[in-house]
Amino acid sequence: MTARILVSACLLGRPVRYDGRGKPLGDARLAAWQAQGRIVALCPEVAGGLPTPRPPAEIEPGATALDVLEGRARILTATGADVTAPFLAGARIALHTAQAQHCRFALLMDGSPSCGSLQVYSGHHDGTRQPGQGVTAALLVRHGITVFAPSQIDALATLAD
Repeated sequence: MTARILVSACLLGRPVRYDGRGKPLGDARLAAWQAQGRIVALCPEVAGGLPTPRPPAEIEPGATALDVLEGRARILTATGADVTAPFLAGARIALHTAQAQHCRFALLMDGSPSCGSLQVYSGHHDGTRQPGQGVTAALLVRHGITVFAPSQIDALATLAD
């Protein structure tokens, strides 16, 4: 059986990002996988109940996605609004969807407090990035789903094809 891939909906051009836009990856392999019915598109933040557009949010400074998953940290907007609950709900929905659709891999938008797999924003809302994962990426990895950032699509293609 050919592997199915959970993909951040914004990478397919869907206008679901915090700023109300998409961020299409535009890679021919992604289009081919979609034509083959292998793509399962999802935006964890929208699935968790957040509107589009929405205020940008970051994992609070000094904390990790695992801290958020274990209830020791929060995800906050620049004004201090706590949006942890919808981020966690979206992560759980993404995991359930990936498992139900037999996705072995995920291709998620890097930098996001949900989908980041290589890096996330620092939590200071100043544009600074740091190594780390978002809550959806961390939850998927914890459950055996291999997560890739868009910059790693070559590695994903090697495993998925």
